[in-house]
Amino acid sequence: MTKIDTQEKLRAIYGEPLGLAAAKCLPALDPHCKHFISLAPFAVISSADSDGNADVSPRGDGPGFIKVIDDKTLVMPDRPGNNRVDSLSNIIDNPKVGMLFFVPGVNETLRINGIAEISTDPELLGLFADTPKAPITAIKITVEEAFLHCAKALMRSKLWDPETRIERKTLPTLAKMIKDQTSSDFAEGTQEEADKYFAQSIAERG
Repeated sequence: MTKIDTQEKLRAIYGEPLGLAAAKCLPALDPHCKHFISLAPFAVISSADSDGNADVSPRGDGPGFIKVIDDKTLVMPDRPGNNRVDSLSNIIDNPKVGMLFFVPGVNETLRINGIAEISTDPELLGLFADTPKAPITAIKITVEEAFLHCAKALMRSKLWDPETRIERKTLPTLAKMIKDQTSSDFAEGTQEEADKYFAQSIAERG
């Protein structure tokens, strides 16, 4: 059989984790993790509902937009969006989340797993008083695991290499793609108009 459907079959192919791969997993944030988060303007958060249906969501703002409270606690702002609130809905049903932090130009990433909760605590929302607009809610994450991930994935992808950048016009505009996917009838506009719209939305709503 070619399907790998047991832990035993999986380990028979891959073996056990190398010593350092297991040892590097920390139960809390150390100074290096905190420094990495302070430089990261972009992260993704993964979540799943009570049935295990998974989701992953990109989050971005200025460097350090996710605040480190202490060795075990992070707070992430939730900004206005399209009100799908997929991540938030999942967190209510299943608070376990995973996060991946990116720093432009750095090929290593930081992985964090933990337990999340959604809050409107003024003290937590006040952590983002340095931003033009306050978030609607704050996502508080209690860290259970934190570890640095090696550079190979980003090196293979050449993610930060200017020579591998794809011209935006290679893809249709977001409006065009969604219009085709939904058979909706709305004006597509240009990429420049779309960028202007989202920039204005960020300025007005955060």
